Amino acid sequence: MKKTLFLIFLCLIFVSCEEFKTRKISSEEILVEETRDFNWHEVDQYPAFSECRSITEVEAAKSCFGNKVAQYFYSRLEAKQPVVTEALDDTLYLYLKISEKGKPAIDSMEIDSLVIRQLPEIRTWLSQSVDSLPKIYPATKRGIPVKTTFRMPIVIKAE
Repeated sequence: MKKTLFLIFLCLIFVSCEEFKTRKISSEEILVEETRDFNWHEVDQYPAFSECRSITEVEAAKSCFGNKVAQYFYSRLEAKQPVVTEALDDTLYLYLKISEKGKPAIDSMEIDSLVIRQLPEIRTWLSQSVDSLPKIYPATKRGIPVKTTFRMPIVIKAE
């Protein structure tokens, strides 16, 4: 009886040792595994102004940020009171880059030639508007601040 129990116990030890084999994983292997599943085109938290920081739902936070930027640009452009000789109804696109420190900058602009003819200072006005934006908290990915770029449509209507 003791011999049988001993053999069963010995078999259990060998079987259980097989299941708990470990191997050392290098940090490079972990990094490769993490980056393979990492979606670099999405952020966990969008850039935000102070009034948008408490919004946790991703699409609502993105919308809040976009709306605040648009409102700010429209108010700044409206204050310039531009005068045009022809009616304008066009959309320009501003590629707004937010650094990992929350600093905004214009990456590029898509502006129709008619808008540039009617409003030759539009690029300067947009640059000044970006330079005077209120404090922006950067986007984060897994708690780490990251840079992001947004395509912002700006509708220009003038009569």
